[in-house]
Amino acid sequence: MFDTYNNIVILTGSGISAESGIETFRASDGLWAKHHIDDIATLDGYRRDPELVYSFYNQRFNQLSLPSIQPNDAHVALAELQKNYTGSVTIVTQNIDNLHERGGAHSIIHMHGELVKARCEKTQKLFSYKQLSKTLKCPCCKVQGNLRPHVVWFNEMPLFMNDIYKALSDADLFIAIGTSGSVYPAADFVNEANKACAHTIEINLDATHISDNFKEHRVGKATEEVRELVEELMARDKQFF
Repeated sequence: MFDTYNNIVILTGSGISAESGIETFRASDGLWAKHHIDDIATLDGYRRDPELVYSFYNQRFNQLSLPSIQPNDAHVALAELQKNYTGSVTIVTQNIDNLHERGGAHSIIHMHGELVKARCEKTQKLFSYKQLSKTLKCPCCKVQGNLRPHVVWFNEMPLFMNDIYKALSDADLFIAIGTSGSVYPAADFVNEANKACAHTIEINLDATHISDNFKEHRVGKATEEVRELVEELMARDKQFF
């Protein structure tokens, strides 16, 4: 690692929230395993059976609302880094939960949307909700059934890509935490950071098929490895500033 960094970009995946009890995308016994992806994570599936899709995301919303689901120390450590670090810290997440925000972070780039929000199909405005259903009336267009989950489904373009690529082009440190390395375009972010000559770090329980693209690897739980890395970055920051 260099002595200090001016522009840090952090990508988080399901591995960081798994330690808070959120089921990962590939959990063999989770909510995803009980449905065909085409039925609950595509626009066609939503058009065929919106009530099934509403039910699925309502279950995920209910899980996120459980008292047992709380931000873990990795979320908190990243929020502390964002708040206290002298340079810029941009957090991009593939996760649709709100644990980063609840852990104290701000301005999170949710490239795959947010579970706690619904989107009007007519105006694209976002709204908070408790439970989605066909009878729920949209606050802006006043039409029942016009609210869909604010989640990026398969074959849909991730959000804020211009902002993400701009941040990566300016990055001198890129950190990927708890990502599988198999979902694009996020799996290609390390290559964009390498083009910018950034130092790149992968934090994961296991190696991924893109691990060789990173300059540094830290193997272990996010709650342990992220806290350690944040303390290192803050120590360097205080030393030089």
